[in-house]
Amino acid sequence: MQALDALESAVERRREADRDEDELASRIQALGADRSRLADELDGSLVKSRKLERVNREIAERLDGAIETIREVLGAAAHGEDSAGGEDEDDDAGEDE
Repeated sequence: MQALDALESAVERRREADRDEDELASRIQALGADRSRLADELDGSLVKSRKLERVNREIAERLDGAIETIREVLGAAAHGEDSAGGEDEDDDAGEDE
């Protein structure tokens, strides 16, 4: 009878080990699927990041161009005011006399 009990215990341990092995295999498969999904998400994020960097550079170049244009306009206006301002001062001085 003891031999039969020992055999039943051994069979039960084996079944439990098989269940554990099946559960481990399922977990490994789930981890593999998660890894693939995460790799795809990372690739997508890298593409978006590169696109944002490119767009950021383009915007910075446009802003630099706009700033330079504004400086030129302000510089031209300042030179025009200096010339016109000098004439106005002379005219005003002549009118006050």
